[in-house]
Amino acid sequence: MARKPKQYDDDDGRTIANMNVDGMPWYVKRSKPSPDNPDEKIELSPQETRAFMGGVLKAGLLLALVFAVVFGLFIALCDFVIFK
Repeated sequence: MARKPKQYDDDDGRTIANMNVDGMPWYVKRSKPSPDNPDEKIELSPQETRAFMGGVLKAGLLLALVFAVVFGLFIALCDFVIFK
């Protein structure tokens, strides 16, 4: 007498976390790209590439500016408060 598999109302069959990890005994190399695989390469147009690189450059410059301001405030604090 076999048991019936449980039916879940909220299961729609999508993969939440892909457990197909390189090096594990159950690893299966996929021959075709699938929509569930976020690691597949995305081709960008030159305009999209420039926009992406511009965003990365702006984020890096913003971070550098924050570090420069904090360093400047530290130097000002040392000059006006500690070495007075």
